[in-house]
Amino acid sequence: MTTRLVSRARIGAVSVLALLLAGCGIRATEVPTNFGPAPSRVRCSLAEPDVSTQAARGLPVQVFLLCGSSLVTVDRTVRVPDGAADSERRMLVAQGLLDQLAAPPSPAEKEAGYSTDVRGGIKVSGPRPGDPEDTLRLSTTPDSLTSYALAQIVCTFSDSAAAEGDGSVVLGGPGAEPPRRWECTDEVRARPGSKEPPSKDVPRE
Repeated sequence: MTTRLVSRARIGAVSVLALLLAGCGIRATEVPTNFGPAPSRVRCSLAEPDVSTQAARGLPVQVFLLCGSSLVTVDRTVRVPDGAADSERRMLVAQGLLDQLAAPPSPAEKEAGYSTDVRGGIKVSGPRPGDPEDTLRLSTTPDSLTSYALAQIVCTFSDSAAAEGDGSVVLGGPGAEPPRRWECTDEVRARPGSKEPPSKDVPRE
């Protein structure tokens, strides 16, 4: 008898609570919900062109940024004066690409998950005597860069007017060490942190 009374009392209390909630405009539910914050943008995908990259007039280029564990391209511009000689134009494009790689991603790019591992202050110069004519000498040794930064630079250069357009680029450092030809592969673009761009010796001239 006592057990039945307790059970009925509990049922009555639940019914009263449900009525009170309904009266307050709150719908009772038996299933707990846990709604996290809605994603504001699909990662690694810019829904609209980034206005900040279109504001400055210049040569349209693409640079490789990091997103998640892979490399992705974003649109940029670099300034190249009209009438510049081919050799000067190549150096200006190469330096502009480095500067764009080192620049912080725009707010829209950050929101989409983009980042860069290339640090500012890296300079680029042309070949030294004995280097292949398409050599780009960096102010820092390529081997001293992180695997992410090296992959960003190699893939950006090899896919630009700064290189020969064959998916590779000849890079050297500031010292006397000979330059090497670095290649941007599908594996490097997919796993820049664990897959360093392959390189090989180049014949001296």
